[in-house]
Amino acid sequence: MKFRRFCLLLVVSVAISCLGNDYNNSEHKSQNRDPKQWSEKKAWQWYNNQPWLVGCNYLPSTASNQLEMWQADTFEPDTIEQELEWASEIGFNIVRVFLHNMLWEQDSKGFIKRIDKFIEIADKFDIKVMPVLFDSCWNPYSSLGKQPEPKPHVHNSTWVQCPHIETLKNTESWDKLKAYAQGIVKQYKNDPRVLIWDIFNEPGNTNQTAYGHLEPDNKKELALQLMKKSFKWVRELNPEQPLTASVWEGNWKKGDDISALNKFALEKSDLVQFHVYHNPEITSKWVNMLKEYNRPIICGEYMSRGTGNTFEDILPIFKKHRVAAINWGFVAGRSQTNYPWDSWTKEYTSEPELWFHDILRPDGTPYKQKEVEFIKKIIKR
Repeated sequence: MKFRRFCLLLVVSVAISCLGNDYNNSEHKSQNRDPKQWSEKKAWQWYNNQPWLVGCNYLPSTASNQLEMWQADTFEPDTIEQELEWASEIGFNIVRVFLHNMLWEQDSKGFIKRIDKFIEIADKFDIKVMPVLFDSCWNPYSSLGKQPEPKPHVHNSTWVQCPHIETLKNTESWDKLKAYAQGIVKQYKNDPRVLIWDIFNEPGNTNQTAYGHLEPDNKKELALQLMKKSFKWVRELNPEQPLTASVWEGNWKKGDDISALNKFALEKSDLVQFHVYHNPEITSKWVNMLKEYNRPIICGEYMSRGTGNTFEDILPIFKKHRVAAINWGFVAGRSQTNYPWDSWTKEYTSEPELWFHDILRPDGTPYKQKEVEFIKKIIKR
């Protein structure tokens, strides 16, 4: 009898110990994951309910940067409607668009009204929207009002960062960035036409070729701090859409040598996002590397013909692995992204024979008809 009682007590003790270990393990896992971050299961359930997402980073051909796109005096819904109709005809079902905190601070109601109009137009053509809240790329000194004329034949010569570099450096001023981020997300957090929130584009990019001499030495640290806060600000609102931020340089493989910026973006995003402007071999390598994170993968930027990163070479890789594919550029125009990056250091006097980005001319005719036919075919296949 005593022996049986001893065995029973031993079994109960072992069971309690195992339950305790399971609890500690699950507690450890939950502490490692933001409580409002989507689980891997939820992320895959959401992603598997989407079509293959293929689209472009969208800027109207009449706008040189995101401020010119959205400001009341230069917002052109007729141009947007025509160009998104062309995007729909190609088969695109998503556009990634950049916002800016200065527009919110200047006139939040007017800004929302124009975003409403943009989303309404996109929805007319069954195109979902992926807004970008913050951005580390190009000119650190943004300003409202009439934008400078683009430098002739220079790639993205007037694109501006968000926030202004002085705002980024002054962390005590970030309450207004919180108001902007939460104000935008609160407006659309239950809107099915807004598909994904892109919290931060290429955080910490120091734009060495064009603006490196103007960037603070601690920009990467500031960008990481802002990215952490902005994820927190948005998660407080519990939006129905997934959150993401892009990795774009350095090592992305899990391990001790991954940068703090990349680690946070990859481990805290609901969907893993990367940018690639390299050849098919490197692109395939990066896709397989990112599969380690066991989350759906989005390529938020790709396609630069001059680096061997073409639709014909890259889209089959993305289709095979069901990676969402959002190329840079659509209709060539004031952004001049059909010119290559080296136009910042090399003089061009006319349109390059080989376009770098972009797909259509301002009148809607393709730069390469065979390229457009290929995109249509691979999307429908």
